[in-house]
Amino acid sequence: MARERLTAGLDIGTTKTCAILAEHRTHGKLQVLAAGVCPSRGLKRGVVVSLEETSASIQTAIEQCERLSGHRIGSAVVSIAGSHVESQNTRGVTTLANNGQDLTAADLQKALDSARAVALPPNREIIHVVPRSFVLDGQDGIKNPIGMSGQRLEAETHVITGAVGSIQNLIKAVQRTGLEIDDLVLQPLASSEAVVTIEERELGCVLVDIGGGTTDIALFLDGSVWHTAVIPVGGANVTNDIAICLRIPLHRAEELKIAYGHTDPASVIELPPVDVPTFERNQVQQVPRDYLAQIIQARMEEILGMVASELHRSGYGGLLGAGIVLTGGVAEQSGIRELAESILDLPVRIGQPQGVERLDDRLAGPAFATATGLLLWAQRNGAVSRAPAGNGFRLGAAAGKAGRWLRAFLP
Repeated sequence: MARERLTAGLDIGTTKTCAILAEHRTHGKLQVLAAGVCPSRGLKRGVVVSLEETSASIQTAIEQCERLSGHRIGSAVVSIAGSHVESQNTRGVTTLANNGQDLTAADLQKALDSARAVALPPNREIIHVVPRSFVLDGQDGIKNPIGMSGQRLEAETHVITGAVGSIQNLIKAVQRTGLEIDDLVLQPLASSEAVVTIEERELGCVLVDIGGGTTDIALFLDGSVWHTAVIPVGGANVTNDIAICLRIPLHRAEELKIAYGHTDPASVIELPPVDVPTFERNQVQQVPRDYLAQIIQARMEEILGMVASELHRSGYGGLLGAGIVLTGGVAEQSGIRELAESILDLPVRIGQPQGVERLDDRLAGPAFATATGLLLWAQRNGAVSRAPAGNGFRLGAAAGKAGRWLRAFLP
């Protein structure tokens, strides 16, 4: 019998860790076999602050996924985020010595290697070099120059970097569990695989992934990513605000937000109040629904205002014909789409993960966009989960990463 081809993803978020395993079907689709989900520990705003706690959360999620699927997971594509992530657009140039011969993938790789040679401080490292388009002898807008003829090839790329310490601590936390890393993928790029369509990328859109600890942004134009950013606020800030304002435990605040939260106080003003347990044993307080909505609305207006500022700073905010794709756990909050439209002054849709076959309906929500996207990214780049034990992962071995991006970028 042919060996099963499995793909695994590991989404390490501030509030939850999700390990997900899928099988490659003969018709080309991925069939999700199982997912293990547990609360995250040891992370703050997407960055590891405790190796032991983070590793324990990863181990719990992996073991749960293995138990449910009946398969051992030896390697996975892993998400990365955090306020330390930065990006810039660069251009690499190579002179072709082919004397009229057709351009090859090796020529494209030389141009990408040139684009990667950006001056970085010693405490920063490249995570991704994403090809956007190519310029051949002055002709721009070329998506795939392979087979064409020319003398000078330029590669327009989007380079994403991160703090060396934060990257290495995430790698250590994963490897402490015995899991190998097939690749690190920036969270908004992973999420976009599952929720952003080809048409939206071409017309111009922004993915806004509001998670527990960070709000991740990826802006697309002409089919490629042009800008990425990570804002260090998210749904956990909303929960914290509720806990402080109502003087209740954090876990009660989270339950209250999920069960009764809304971003429009006027729409819930006539609904009955909610009984909420306090810190005192056997004591409850009545919380008006509109007051709870006021707390949530204030923080969400701040987060969406920061998104608007980031879009303005990018310089591309006026080119977004397809508007905003909102995803992440906070996208499930009642009234969030209408609030986002009013603040960002763009059409907004909620991004539900697509592109895989699911056995579990809970994976259909925006909170699992990154986990689903990791599977699709791995499929597009040819990553297959290996059996346990191997040689580990080093981000500095980046030539292979650039090659995988190149394969994914070209038709």
